[in-house]
Amino acid sequence: MSDAIDLTVMYAMHDALRGELAQLDRITATADRDPRDVLAAGAGWRLFKKALRAHHTAEDDALWPVLRRRLAGRPKDLALLEVMEAEHAALEPVIEAIDAALADPWAAPLRLGPLTDALTGGLAGHLAHEEEAVLPLVRRVLMAAQWDRFVRVHARQLARDAPVLLPWLLDGADGPAASDRWSPDPAA
Repeated sequence: MSDAIDLTVMYAMHDALRGELAQLDRITATADRDPRDVLAAGAGWRLFKKALRAHHTAEDDALWPVLRRRLAGRPKDLALLEVMEAEHAALEPVIEAIDAALADPWAAPLRLGPLTDALTGGLAGHLAHEEEAVLPLVRRVLMAAQWDRFVRVHARQLARDAPVLLPWLLDGADGPAASDRWSPDPAA
């Protein structure tokens, strides 16, 4: 089954998210400007949040349920899916705390550093965990049609904001990442 599953979409999204985490770390580590001004004014933070939420929603709606059915009777693998969902849930309060710090004119600029560190550590760990544990499982147990449905749902999640998200997503991507796999299929 692994030859039929093209993980380009997943890796492209993960790479874009990692790139934005690196940018977030650079912004909050710079002492010459208030990172709240930079983050609040820049499109990167907003795009990052949209992309991350769209990505996780697509996984929650179209990947985990299919995997759960395919993994019935395999408690260890099912537990992995529970961990993935818990990792998703743990990120949202950190994002909300960063947003609150950005919105609060009285918040200390240094408050962002630990928050962005928590986001970077949590999301980078989650992405690595997903790539190391879930994607090999996807290749072993999903049929190409099941994966393709996830890709279409993922594309639909991004479709509304595609004019701004796709350039952000594909910034620095190689040829395969820029394939037509990102085109939403209304029949999905």
